[in-house]
Formats: sequence, structure tokens, C-alpha cells
Amino acid sequence: MRKTFKTLLLALPLVMAAMSASAADSAVGRWKTIDDKTGETKSIVEISKAANGTLTGKVLEVLKSDKGPNPVCSDCKGPNKGKPIKGMTILWNLSQDKGSTTEWSGGTILDPANGKTYKSKLELQPGGNKLDVSGCITIICRAQTWVRE
Repeated sequence: MRKTFKTLLLALPLVMAAMSASAADSAVGRWKTIDDKTGETKSIVEISKAANGTLTGKVLEVLKSDKGPNPVCSDCKGPNKGKPIKGMTILWNLSQDKGSTTEWSGGTILDPANGKTYKSKLELQPGGNKLDVSGCITIICRAQTWVRE
């Protein structure tokens, strides 16, 4: 019993290191969204893997908003119209690019500030602590770098 306990105790740091290394190689996690115009942290978004294997992102906290505390997506269309931004899914259907462990594309991102949706792609930067997020309409794109929380 004692030998088993010692073995488990010794193995724990290895397991923890493996788990943190795999997290650094994935966009899954909590991210601080950084405004591309002001450089300010605007919200915390959690990216997770959906049941179908794609990535999805949900706003956990709104830290700064021009619409005051507890903002709603007043410019959204459809089911998000007038809904609180906190708790809203703003990123969905991103698939990992073939042959890449750091790029995802083919998804959609919602900008709750203006209610518009864009084609989206993500690229995890070396080290795993920065995520380049872009949204495009035809050839016009907007990009932000999010920072892992």
C-alpha cells in the first residue's frame, strides 16, 4: 500500500506537466479579449471543444463595455437580440486545420458590440499564451490577439 502511494505521489507531477503541456498546445481555455483599437481587456471568453470536435467560445465576464454594466446585444439579430452578452456564445464551428496543431478555421465569430457575424479563424502563437483571432467579411478582416488567463 505504501509503495503504491509513493508511486502515485511521484507520478502526479508528471501527469500535471503533461496536462499543462497539452493545454498550451490548444486554444481550449480561458482568454482575455484585448480590444484591437484601445489595447484594453474587454472580456473573458472560455473556448471549449464541442461534442462534434469543433471549438466554441462563450463570454464568461464582460470587464469593459461602452453599453454600461450588464450589457445586452441590442444590435444582434435572431435569438441573441436583446440577450445579455455575459453567457453568450460568440464563437462557434471552428475546425482544426489539416496538418496543423495551432490553427482553426471555418467558424463564425459574433461581435456583440455591433451584432455582426464574421467568418473566423484562430492561430495559437508559440508558447500557447497568445491567440490570434480574426473575423472577415470577404477580403476585409479584423484581428485581435487574446491572452490566456
